[in-house]
Amino acid sequence: MHILFIGDIYASPGRRIVSDHLHRIVTDERIDLIIANVENSAGGFGVTPQIAEDMLSIGVEVMTTGNHVWDKSEIHEYLPRQPRLLRPANYPPMLPGTGMYVGKARNGAPYAVLNLQGRTFMATIDDPFRKVDEMLATLPEDVKIRFVDFHAEATSEKVAFGWHLDGRVTAVVGTHTHIPTADTRVLPGGTAYQTDAGMTGSYAGVIGVEKGPILRKFQTSLPVRMEGAKGSVEFHGVIVTADPATGKAVAAKRYHFREGVL
Repeated sequence: MHILFIGDIYASPGRRIVSDHLHRIVTDERIDLIIANVENSAGGFGVTPQIAEDMLSIGVEVMTTGNHVWDKSEIHEYLPRQPRLLRPANYPPMLPGTGMYVGKARNGAPYAVLNLQGRTFMATIDDPFRKVDEMLATLPEDVKIRFVDFHAEATSEKVAFGWHLDGRVTAVVGTHTHIPTADTRVLPGGTAYQTDAGMTGSYAGVIGVEKGPILRKFQTSLPVRMEGAKGSVEFHGVIVTADPATGKAVAAKRYHFREGVL
């Protein structure tokens, strides 16, 4: 089976390129399951219930997030009502939402999507290594396809997380830095891995933001108003080919293109 993971969808340019091209990608690549990180889909900061519903309506089956999931207050009430929108599982358990979704893919294969967040240079929340072990222990034996979005800053923590899960999950793909890495591979135990899937949005600015204010911030250390960049819109993601009988990945590749250049 073929799993498409879409890297951090950033603001309206990211949403537009996904909406315009998702059907073609699914057809061309024979995709059975679509997962997307949407934590920056609302103007670059958070996600709204309407945007989440829009993503589901165009075919995204599970949405992952990260530290920006809490940015829009209306999402707090929405998370418990929409199990296909995840938040990192290692936030305190009293917060709304969940970090895992179990379903069936278009080809009928049971699957689980897990969403966790790193701690290096980020909020001091629960240990993601211990938490993911607890989550995996709760999964039914027949759920072989297990996809993990690890939302983290440090490449070292992401690589360590990949090795920690090698042979126990189908794929570990990192998000958060918005810069795609060139280390896409299948680890020896059969786990597909990429340190960061990159961002789906405008590459005309600084990780999705208009470059002018960011340059002023670096040069003056003063606060600035950040707005989403426009132009040079790119789609970045990862396609994992897996054996649904074993849950092992057999191939992984970066999938990316620039708007207007396919």
